Amino acid sequence: MPMLFRKDFKKMPRWDFDDVYIQDAQPVHTTCAQSLRKSEDESFTKAFIPNIRLFMYKGDINISEWNRLSHFNNPFGFMQANYSEMKPILDLIPKAQEPLLPPKTEGDGCVRCAVVGTAGILYGSGKGKEIDAHDYVFRMNGAVITGFEDDVGDRTSVYVHTAHSITASPYFFKKYGFKEIPHDEGIKYVMIPEGMRDYQWLEGLLTSNRVSRGQYHNIRPVTYYAGKFNESRFYVLHPDFLRYVRNRFLLSRRLNSSNWAIVRPTNGAFAIFLALHTCDVVNIYGFITEDYKKYPNYYAHRDFKSRVVFYANHDHILEMKTWKKLHDNKIISLYQRLDSGGDLANNTTRN
Repeated sequence: MPMLFRKDFKKMPRWDFDDVYIQDAQPVHTTCAQSLRKSEDESFTKAFIPNIRLFMYKGDINISEWNRLSHFNNPFGFMQANYSEMKPILDLIPKAQEPLLPPKTEGDGCVRCAVVGTAGILYGSGKGKEIDAHDYVFRMNGAVITGFEDDVGDRTSVYVHTAHSITASPYFFKKYGFKEIPHDEGIKYVMIPEGMRDYQWLEGLLTSNRVSRGQYHNIRPVTYYAGKFNESRFYVLHPDFLRYVRNRFLLSRRLNSSNWAIVRPTNGAFAIFLALHTCDVVNIYGFITEDYKKYPNYYAHRDFKSRVVFYANHDHILEMKTWKKLHDNKIISLYQRLDSGGDLANNTTRN
């Protein structure tokens, strides 16, 4: 089909098949009595697709799928991309181990996960041991750990990133002690294919070469994974999953503006919804709450002078309301505090 261009649309285009997604044959079976999949909240169960395809693998994208996905801008599809350039890269993506997070061999069959953001609300929280007590811990972006273990824990099971976040975080957080991304034994790396630079990154990573062109030209991506890169534990989120998260849970009004093409959920938001589709119990820490003005921008900031910064490409207020709604409806537990020096407000960690 003819290539579509973002500039030709004054707001996000909607298609008859906009809310159609690739799904796996069967939902993940769980024996967990407390599983969020057993929620009776009508708004959540109506939107939630338990067997949505999470990851993209080589062989997934044939010409028919390309034509469908080329109607959507990145990272939700391949609008404005060239099939002959992209196809060889897509066919490099390995099929990693699934499920992403298997139940522990002992216990009640529940997979309990903590998703840890970087918000300043965690500074001085003392939540480190509680976070580390989960079966699995998700982190993303500038996940500074050294020196902050009491507040954020020190375990990482899943690290969610883009090419930009994995390269920029050591630069922006170096002065706070961030030298490299988490590299726990057996860690699983999940990549959000944000745009063409991410696919160029993937090409270099999956061929163990330097990036041959684009923003990261001559960089060797494998060096950023602290020696823990393993194809069997490396995952690339499927554009359908990313679009599903946006369409059904985080559909911003900003998509009706001329700047629609840059608007997308945060990396942390995608990590939360990945956890919702791979865990039974999800507790989130370090995400924006209604009293965000009381806290510094990042927990790595050792004072409260650095205020929360909102960027045009993310709808932070919509995400804030979404986390609160999911918390109030007992889908997740959102860590909240009374004040800048207080403890929990109405937070109750799900067990």
